[in-house]
Amino acid sequence: MGSTDVNRRDLIKRATAAGLIAVPAMSALSACATSDGGSDNEVAKGQKTKDNPLGVNKDAGLDFVIFDGGFGTQYGKDAAKIYEKSYGKVELTATQKIRSVLQPRMVGGNPPDLIDNSGAEQMDAATLIAKDQLAELSPLLDAPSIDDPDTKVRDTLLPGTIEMGQYGDEKVWRLNYAYTVYGQWYSKKLLADNDWEYPRTWDEMLALCAKAKKKGIAGWSYAGQYPYYIPFTLYPFIGKIGGREVLDAIDNLEPGAWKHDAVKSAFEAYHELSAKGYILRGTPGLDHIQSQTQWTKGKCIFIPNGSWVENEAADTTPADFDMACGAVTGLDDSDKMPFGTLWAQAGEPFIVPAQAKNPAGGMELLRIMLSKESAQNFSRLVKSLTCVAGATDGMKMSPGLASSSQALKDAGDNVVNPRIFDWYQTLHKEQIGSVLAELLAGRMKPAEAMNKCQEYADRTARDDSVRKYKHA
Repeated sequence: MGSTDVNRRDLIKRATAAGLIAVPAMSALSACATSDGGSDNEVAKGQKTKDNPLGVNKDAGLDFVIFDGGFGTQYGKDAAKIYEKSYGKVELTATQKIRSVLQPRMVGGNPPDLIDNSGAEQMDAATLIAKDQLAELSPLLDAPSIDDPDTKVRDTLLPGTIEMGQYGDEKVWRLNYAYTVYGQWYSKKLLADNDWEYPRTWDEMLALCAKAKKKGIAGWSYAGQYPYYIPFTLYPFIGKIGGREVLDAIDNLEPGAWKHDAVKSAFEAYHELSAKGYILRGTPGLDHIQSQTQWTKGKCIFIPNGSWVENEAADTTPADFDMACGAVTGLDDSDKMPFGTLWAQAGEPFIVPAQAKNPAGGMELLRIMLSKESAQNFSRLVKSLTCVAGATDGMKMSPGLASSSQALKDAGDNVVNPRIFDWYQTLHKEQIGSVLAELLAGRMKPAEAMNKCQEYADRTARDDSVRKYKHA
């Protein structure tokens, strides 16, 4: 996996563009960085013992910032209480404004000890890594798990979890806690009440949308204000049509990747939803909560989303809604991958800043969260999987959680894992997202959208200030 070197001036330019730092704070950024990635303010390490394998200083306290989004914050609070039984007090701050709240602290060299780096204001991990702002997590991964001291933490995790924290080498810079299943979310009750079958091909999708339209129900809605939700189904759709290699080419910023026939077919299919009036009226102006609410009210059949949606939409979901995660509808029998293909991967990234005062404490709290007790608590509370293998065994699961678990099981090896969204966050969220918004709003034709996506990707590929990554 390759990368390009980035000098300090370029890093500062890129961080500024990504919203990580403000221009007047450049001197502060330089002041807070150290050659070994450590912090001058780091507390003294505690004694490593069987019960304290990371050497946490029990008098240090812990500063933890958690994202208050679809998963809520209770699971973090519960893990913090367990931490406090053995170590110092946890100061927990919940916010939806991760970048706004933490930007001054990251620049000033006094970041928290653990951050749930998620949401619309997620900090760009690639930029943080390039600026030596994150601690490498091998000490956590090589520590004994809480459930079995003879098993390392890394050996308790679901496949792909460690890889999601890697950026160009074997080092792991973040721990993605939730195991998210993305797909076409729908109500089984709505389909059953209307005697509708889940569509496996695009002709079946269009036929279903036509039937729904006659009943005043839209086929689709999505988070129009956050169009990067669209790829939750579009990327695996492209992969299903053309194979994993098409998604890899997109991730690798290869010339012409966005002009592949699979991309063309997928863009044309999604454009047809708009052209035929199968997208809920007003969708381009809706945020994620508003679009989900319209969906749970039965105003549309499908919404592209992740498995956090069951918890996030709980307040508006009818008791008999029977929420389900469906694998992406394919194009036809010529697809390279079978029906059941979906996008699933470890998500909800937790990071330990390199400048943290108590990085050992941050990793210890993560170790606690990776115990089966905490993992099951998370799944009970938020109706979503964690990255801990076997954590839900024997649990009674909610409809959405049971459905996403079954969808993942049914997919088998047919799980795709695009990385453009975290390797090149600005490209994915702001640029590709804006194109897809125009495409589904009917304001851009598929050919123009493909050209524009390729233009943005080529621009990123030429930008020497952007560190590059490639699939092995």
